[in-house]
Amino acid sequence: MSFFEDIAAALDNEGIESRVHDDTMFVPITSDLEIQFVEIDPHMPAANVYIAAADVDEDDENFEAVLVSVVFSIEDAVATVARHVATDQVVTVLRDLLEGTDERIGDLEFYQDAVNANLVRAEVGNNSELQVLVEVIDGVPSAVVQFVAIGESFEDLIDQAIDELWESDGDAQLTEEDRQRMFADLTAEVELATDEVLDLGVFTDFDRLFDVISLAADQAEDWEEQLVPFDEDEFDEPDVYDIFGADDADDADDLDDLDDDFDDDDDEEDDEDDDGDFDDDHDEA
Repeated sequence: MSFFEDIAAALDNEGIESRVHDDTMFVPITSDLEIQFVEIDPHMPAANVYIAAADVDEDDENFEAVLVSVVFSIEDAVATVARHVATDQVVTVLRDLLEGTDERIGDLEFYQDAVNANLVRAEVGNNSELQVLVEVIDGVPSAVVQFVAIGESFEDLIDQAIDELWESDGDAQLTEEDRQRMFADLTAEVELATDEVLDLGVFTDFDRLFDVISLAADQAEDWEEQLVPFDEDEFDEPDVYDIFGADDADDADDLDDLDDDFDDDDDEEDDEDDDGDFDDDHDEA
């Protein structure tokens, strides 16, 4: 069998369709995208991997396939297809969240995180937000969902920082380093203000994901009331028997004292036995 025939058989076992034309194998990912394997060495074997728009004539002036990798085995080819399929699913879910295409989340406005493109947020309740992180985990597209009660101090911290920067800008008192340090301090305080997090789970069934998001939006105000800050100082730690620490040392001392008592008793018994034997010998004499 040829390299492409082996790849096609392996993909078929994974339930993935493919077709071969001349020296190129086409593997559809979506209705709009496909992976193309172009054989460059039949003996090694080796093939270039391209991402291209599906159902486009190669003679089309706008046609462009982008080289993304090279594979040298059947396993590499199957893993490459699986990775791109998973990545496309992640992109699709993120787009659905951001555009609100599912009616179950139509009332929510998700926006993309400024740092992590795979993280989207939506304001819910009075002062909380839903965070959905969609990424490939162990080769499987997954969504991690959290409900975050931001706390009333969040907006106050932001307003305070803006006021301080505004005032200092007028007086030209703060250097750039001062401003960076102020925002670093603000970030640390905001993290403390957003510590109340309710983990809602990790989902690979994205239909289930939208059900959970819809429920979370409905429950947001109730969860806000119940997610109160946890003060460790209000709770005494229970006494726990330390099997490796000071308790062992105390027990060891007690055992040593007990052994000494037994040794003393044994010495007294030996003395009594010795005295008895002497008296018996003396009487016989």
